[in-house]
Amino acid sequence: DRTMRALATQGIVCEALGGDIQAIPVSALKKQNLDTLVEALTLQAQLMELKADPGGYVEGVVIEAQLDPRTGKQATVLVQRGTLRRGSVIVAGTGWAKVRVLNSAEGRVVQEAPPSTPVSVLGWRELPSAGDQVLEVSSEKRAGEVMRWRHTQRMKEKQAADLEVIAAKEACHQLQYSARLARKRALGRYKLRADGPREKMIQYDTHPTLTVVVKGDVDGSVEAILDILETYDEHDRVKLDLVHFGVGPVTPNDLETAEVFKAVIYAFNVDCPPALSVEAKKKKIPIKLHNIIYRLVDDVKEEISARIPKRLEEEFVGEANVLQQFVVTENKKKVPVAGCRCVKGSLAKNALYRVVRGQEVVFEGKLASMKHLKDEVPTIKRDMECGLRFEEPFDVQPGDTVVCYKMVDAADTTAWDPGF
Repeated sequence: DRTMRALATQGIVCEALGGDIQAIPVSALKKQNLDTLVEALTLQAQLMELKADPGGYVEGVVIEAQLDPRTGKQATVLVQRGTLRRGSVIVAGTGWAKVRVLNSAEGRVVQEAPPSTPVSVLGWRELPSAGDQVLEVSSEKRAGEVMRWRHTQRMKEKQAADLEVIAAKEACHQLQYSARLARKRALGRYKLRADGPREKMIQYDTHPTLTVVVKGDVDGSVEAILDILETYDEHDRVKLDLVHFGVGPVTPNDLETAEVFKAVIYAFNVDCPPALSVEAKKKKIPIKLHNIIYRLVDDVKEEISARIPKRLEEEFVGEANVLQQFVVTENKKKVPVAGCRCVKGSLAKNALYRVVRGQEVVFEGKLASMKHLKDEVPTIKRDMECGLRFEEPFDVQPGDTVVCYKMVDAADTTAWDPGF
């Protein structure tokens, strides 16, 4: 009910709430209402008069792609038009395949897949990505031509993006140069000299950074993790850099990349070979294995929080009331001493102190001496009286409040909310 009400707020009104959208509560784990879901899909297809031509070239979409340790590269394809058969040559995104094996959703080998049939396709030269359009071509030669054309287009797009970045940097440099030139002209014949020592030509980035490598069992899992990481919005506190991602178990190349960039490897639903685990421990490369995406995200948040610079925070130690001021002779000089009673917590000689008179702070600093009766002591407990002499002598008044505190490093946590 809560889900249907939430959908209604977005304009998706289910039949139970008076709308025309079917809503079937299902549980794949408990196998509840799965038959009802199939019936609802069939009914909806009939109402929408969904039809497809089983002839002609195949068209479809990649639902999932993965690198299986036993069978190699495989992708789940939903056929939308035509009939996919063994031996067909198809292209999808940056990958292409000559279909070697077709497996049905039940895991059985089939010879062909008509429209609306999902099948697992083996025979890929390069893996496509989830969501890529699948098109059948006439031959392997034609598939190669398509791949070369797509590669050329990608390179052109990358060059255009690089040119935009370069142009932006040049414009920024030109503005800085123009401003500097204007200052030189304003100074006339006098040279414009640097205000301080010349900076090093190479500047190292000291901003705290979490660098990650992401590996997943299937393309959809990796894509989901990348989508979550893209929501990170606290780069001003800790940068989050993704240096590599891919499908399949952790490989030696992943270890090399992580070592170079000092990255954390996150592996989702895939294993790390024992030999690589031993090597990673020797090189102190952290490898985090997860099979629940929420825990992986929590792990990333913990790593980010651990890199946030600690901040100094005031910690209350104790409080005392000034009863009177008396004067003692120290090195032939008369100095004021505050006679106090500890009323909260305790007082520590090596801590920091603040003297408050009314609403005004009249002193902040350290102690030169703390005595109980005539003995120098390191601490004063509650309800004990003492004499406090401050490093910078000043006159206290009865009724002043003496606050004892210390500054401690306080850990902070990221406020990043990935949306769940």
